[in-house]
Amino acid sequence: MMQVIGIDFETYYDKTYSLSKMTTEEYIRHVDFEVIGVSVQVGDEEPEWFSGTKSQTKYFLDSFILDQHIVVAHNAVFDMAILNWHFDIRPKAIVDTLSMARPIHGTEVGGSLKALSEHYEIGAKGNEVVAALGMHRIDFSAVELARYGEYCKNDTALTVELFKHLAAEFPQSEMLLIDKTIRMFTEPVLELDVDALNTHLKEVQASKESLLSKMLITKDQLMSNPQLAEVLRSLGVEPPLKTSPATGKDTYAFSKTDEAFKALLEHENVIVQHIVAARLGVKSTLEETRTLRFLDIAKRGALPIPLKYYAAHTGRWGGEDKINLQNLPRGAALKKSIMAPKGYVLVDSDSSQIEARTLAWLAEQNDLVDAFDNGEDVYRIMASSIYNKDPKDIIKDERFVGKTTILGCGYGMGADKFKAQLKVFGVDTELEECKRIIQVYRSTYEWVPTIWKQAGMALEAMMSDQTAMLGRAGVLSVEGKKGIRLPNGLYLKYPGLRAWTKDGKSELVYDTKKGRTVIPNRIYGGKVVENICQALARIVIGEQLLAVAKRYRVVLTVHDAICALVPEGEKDAGKEFVESCMRLRPKWALDLPLNCEAGAAIRYGDC
Repeated sequence: MMQVIGIDFETYYDKTYSLSKMTTEEYIRHVDFEVIGVSVQVGDEEPEWFSGTKSQTKYFLDSFILDQHIVVAHNAVFDMAILNWHFDIRPKAIVDTLSMARPIHGTEVGGSLKALSEHYEIGAKGNEVVAALGMHRIDFSAVELARYGEYCKNDTALTVELFKHLAAEFPQSEMLLIDKTIRMFTEPVLELDVDALNTHLKEVQASKESLLSKMLITKDQLMSNPQLAEVLRSLGVEPPLKTSPATGKDTYAFSKTDEAFKALLEHENVIVQHIVAARLGVKSTLEETRTLRFLDIAKRGALPIPLKYYAAHTGRWGGEDKINLQNLPRGAALKKSIMAPKGYVLVDSDSSQIEARTLAWLAEQNDLVDAFDNGEDVYRIMASSIYNKDPKDIIKDERFVGKTTILGCGYGMGADKFKAQLKVFGVDTELEECKRIIQVYRSTYEWVPTIWKQAGMALEAMMSDQTAMLGRAGVLSVEGKKGIRLPNGLYLKYPGLRAWTKDGKSELVYDTKKGRTVIPNRIYGGKVVENICQALARIVIGEQLLAVAKRYRVVLTVHDAICALVPEGEKDAGKEFVESCMRLRPKWALDLPLNCEAGAAIRYGDC
């Protein structure tokens, strides 16, 4: 019979060798890595503490037969990587209380074991780990080691108790997804092509030197927010904005803590990368540092895939451990350097237009749903309405505008932003024309603006702790201050939802926390619909991932794509199976028109 077993490792760290200075992968695989001790709790029994040599610790851990049980830890990526990489132990099922807390509490409570234990009033976390700084196992006296053991046992007991509280409202399917996500990191199989990485590094460095010598931007332009914004616009990039906590007004997001600005370090235009790197005071672009990081990982072994479960408000995965694999461009050299182990191929399948399909289905825009379901060219159909032409007469550029309209205008985008979006792709359109195109979209697919209005009313209902109708019947449930209940049983939440006045205009905001800072985020009907469609798409992808995992190991998921490891001799059959899983319609959406594209190759970038 499977039991729930809690586990917590205490490991050596010092001022330079620690998780605050290094990635998880680098820390655990480092030559200085050492287990001081480990605590294990079986069910409701008292936790056991053990400290010994590596072989003695292995013998202690083997006595629990963890490969036949459910093993729970807080930040399980750390503990499960230690179990596998140092003790060759892989639990039957992995549970992570840190991951479970994210969808339940978001950023409201905090993710630390200390914060969550206080929230649930299950006990207090100690601080003996502070005294262990710079101490190897042999440096502890018997009294010090016993005290450290009590601290570790308390952490394990808190984690097991926390699991009981979180599990009471946590869906089983999401528990399985946490397990699969953690194993992508703790049980790595993907290999890295060192020769290809070295070649790419030389090319990136040579390109940097060449571009820096040609880059025509003064220091004044670089350090002045308005001037830098104009430079970015001239390169087709709309400068990111943020709301100033001090004034409540929009300001340019050009600092080291602004994620949207840092993301430009990976913009497809290398000149943009270097300008942003120069502003941030970074000596190299993210492409260069990530290539170097890949090379370092290759020296230590296979590539662990670091993914943060429920990283976004809508439940999507996010990148971790300083090698964000969620934003590798198609055909990128880094993507091509990732390979299947000998005897296998990678099958990568991307769900086609899943957000646009989900939006049409949720809004009950049935003509668009039918067009998707029948495999019609919806971009050409949209362009036909925009330009009042027969679909067969639509030219390439017109179809591109139709595509941008379908993919971009479903959440209430305004003409200014639509114009900027088109310009990024080299299509310069007058503002009045952009307004006309948006109006054509809204009149052609009139049920889409209707659901924006419903979502706006749902926000009002949530503020007053009332229920409301939203979208296709039986899919969503607006449950007052709890938020919007999704088909998987989790909630889309808007903590602190309230009205406030900005620049004389009333709008709704909700709170998110970044560290100790509370950031008000503007929210409105179209944005809520976007959140919902992204959340539903993630639920669909999650169900499909679990379906694929019944036959093949899933080694990576990026946005709306799933990558599986398939034996070379099953390449075609494996590709067909993965595609069939990616077209599976969930029980709560049997008429949602899903489709996918898939490729199979030894290199991830060739799929």
